[in-house]
Amino acid sequence: MTATGSIVRGIVAPHPPHLIYAANPPQNEPRSSGAGAWAPLHAAYQRLRASIAAADFDVLVVHTPHWKTHVGHHFLGVPRFAGRSVDPIFPNLFRFDYQLEVDVELAEAVRDEAAAGGLCTAMMRNPDFRVDYGTITSCHLVRPEWDKPVVCISSARTAFDYSNEAGDAEMLVLGQATRRAVERSGRNALLLASTSLSHRHFTEEPADPEDPRFEHIYNRNQALWDQRLLGLVRAGAGRQILDEMPDFIEQSMSECKDGGLSWLLGALGVPDYPGTVHGYGTVIGTGNAVIEWDPSAAAAAGGAA
Repeated sequence: MTATGSIVRGIVAPHPPHLIYAANPPQNEPRSSGAGAWAPLHAAYQRLRASIAAADFDVLVVHTPHWKTHVGHHFLGVPRFAGRSVDPIFPNLFRFDYQLEVDVELAEAVRDEAAAGGLCTAMMRNPDFRVDYGTITSCHLVRPEWDKPVVCISSARTAFDYSNEAGDAEMLVLGQATRRAVERSGRNALLLASTSLSHRHFTEEPADPEDPRFEHIYNRNQALWDQRLLGLVRAGAGRQILDEMPDFIEQSMSECKDGGLSWLLGALGVPDYPGTVHGYGTVIGTGNAVIEWDPSAAAAAGGAA
């Protein structure tokens, strides 16, 4: 009998390229000054990596807002990619040489489940495709060893073409399809929503982008909405997060409009148990949180109760 796969963790893994720059990995050409403007987020990722160190998983499944597809939900469908990723806004910080393997079989399974759920889907078969920096940054910060294959899902434009409510409805279907495909595959998966929370950027960069004197949230409204959402995460109020998502997106200009958090909540079955907020910090005015949901720990706690 084939073993049933599982979602080992659901993770919000924000992708500011500044975090790669500050860490000075060998794959990234620009070298940072080490001024430490984003220490809270680096510490949050360190806590996350420690938390998942003993987790048994086979694959990273990531939904990214920076592979934007206007017709449907697309999936990487080539076994290996290599190249240089350059951030179009911050090329001075992120010029990253990447190599990654794709779990094409699982990607196709998610595609099939999503199509069966009524979504428009496609496989991306171009071997020269340049993988987006959201995928690369989130995967590197969660698993810098690059020893696991990935499944990468694009960001469809439903919320932008229609409404936040329509976008969330699609993302819940996509999340449920992802869960079914993982379970039927026998894989154990980490799911990564590559997304910031509030997302209003500064429009000018200081001479030293790491100067901590210039790093803070863009406005108080964003901070209040971010903290409200994090409070709901800690309270295990997944359904309420989804109910408030359209307002959160509009009021904080949230990158969650691209669907990553709604997809993740759908894949987790809309959790009614708390998520762990490993940390929160700002990057060029945006609000970012590293969050982890552990379904197995929640199930064990429920059984013990």
